[in-house]
Formats: sequence, C-alpha cells, structure tokens
Amino acid sequence: MDFSIDKSSAGDSYVIRVDGELDMYTAPQLKSALQEAIDQGQKQLVIDLTRVGFLDSTSLGVLVGGLRRVRSEEGEMSLVVDHPQLDKMFRITGFDGVFRIHRTVDEALGNGSKE
Repeated sequence: MDFSIDKSSAGDSYVIRVDGELDMYTAPQLKSALQEAIDQGQKQLVIDLTRVGFLDSTSLGVLVGGLRRVRSEEGEMSLVVDHPQLDKMFRITGFDGVFRIHRTVDEALGNGSKE
C-alpha cells in the first residue's frame, strides 16, 4: 500500500497531510514529521487524516506524543477526520475530548473551536 506525508504552511499553521494507512510500519514517518515541525518552531499543527482509512494504536500513540510535545512548547495540534471509522475510534477511546477534531482542513485553519 502506498503511503505519503505532505507538509505545508498555511498562515500561522503547519499542515501535515497523511495519505495511506497509519500502522506500526508507517507511524515512525508521522512521528518524524511531527518532531521536525516542532523542532522548526511550528506551534499550530493541523494533521490532515482525511486520506487515512486505518489508524492503529501505535499511530494513536504517536499523535498523543506529538500533542504533548507541541503543548509543552505552548502550541496546539488539531486533527482533520472525516472517515466514519476513525471518527468512531476517537469517540470510543475518548480521544475526541483530547484532540481538537475538525471535518475539513479549512475548518481547522479557520477557527480553533472543536467540532
């Protein structure tokens, strides 16, 4: 399966777009992208998961670690999720109360409120 990560700036935010399945094999690439962004001083991260159909516990751990690290630098991280399976997983695990979750990247960039 193909997997890619695309990074770009959008105003004051830094968008990381993930395409493909996030599992124990691809999670290190996401972790690296998050670390790189934070090391560069990015404070407002938007992680676009709209092209992700599967996310395992390893990847969830990477996202939580990234959130902790960016918050320790007085930043924030939002997720963009529109896949029903991922949305359900975030609700069942209670992580919908931990992350700011939006339906579109524009929504995540446009306001900081949780949807």
